[in-house]
Amino acid sequence: MPIPDFIVALRQKVGNDELWLPATTAVVRRAASDAEDGVELLLVRRADNGAWTPVTGIVDPGEEPAVAARREALEEAGVTITVDRLALVRTTPLVSYPNGDRTRYLDHTFACTWVSGEAHVADDESSEVGWFRLDDLPELSDEMRARIDAALSGEVAARFDT
Repeated sequence: MPIPDFIVALRQKVGNDELWLPATTAVVRRAASDAEDGVELLLVRRADNGAWTPVTGIVDPGEEPAVAARREALEEAGVTITVDRLALVRTTPLVSYPNGDRTRYLDHTFACTWVSGEAHVADDESSEVGWFRLDDLPELSDEMRARIDAALSGEVAARFDT
């Protein structure tokens, strides 16, 4: 997984110290292909740790989080989406990488809708991409389930941890 150039530049200045970075999660849904009333979710299997997740990524400097969600869906899975609403804002636990870098992310989870494109592995960040019915999701972390639950909740307002 390539490290964005702006993070490489920051790391040259701060070393392995904790960075605080904005991030985005796109919970992409579409009508199930085999039933009129069902929903499928787009999930990617991360190449670095094998975990299934919605599409996630780092927000580039000056980029709006919703724009980053659309960009990441196209870059990672080859699909065009609409970003429908902000569903959840949450700080992740501290992430420590094998090289000693430490990062905490301020994640913006968005409820999104598929528009076009055949989902496929579109970059080196994922090893698999697929659509999954809600009753047949692969194993997901509690954190990713919380993001999906918030996006599918139908709530009007975003969720915040308080």
